[in-house]
Amino acid sequence: MTAMFIIGTVICAASALICWVMTAVRRHPADSAIISLAVIELYLFAYAGYAAVRQSGGASVVGEVWEFWGYVLTALILPIGVFIWAVIDKTRWSNLVMSFVGLVVFVMVYRLEEIWWGSAL
Repeated sequence: MTAMFIIGTVICAASALICWVMTAVRRHPADSAIISLAVIELYLFAYAGYAAVRQSGGASVVGEVWEFWGYVLTALILPIGVFIWAVIDKTRWSNLVMSFVGLVVFVMVYRLEEIWWGSAL
């Protein structure tokens, strides 16, 4: 496990928890839930930068490079799309949908680590 994976796990879990709590107590998209999406997006930009530096430094991806960067780009797009959806759908359920970003990004970062190292963590 890398430090970036552990940091991502904590961020994704905190985001999911915040969004679940806001689903229970708010009737519209909560600022804290939206901020948690922004934190996930910042983490993903940091992860992409970290991966680019590692790869340019000579560390090779064990899996397919196109698959790795495809996951990175998809993960970067996901929080933005859900944010747009949450702003349009101003119900309590947008908080619940935002919670799934944390869960999905966790799975995607886990898969990115598998592709990078060539084995499960």
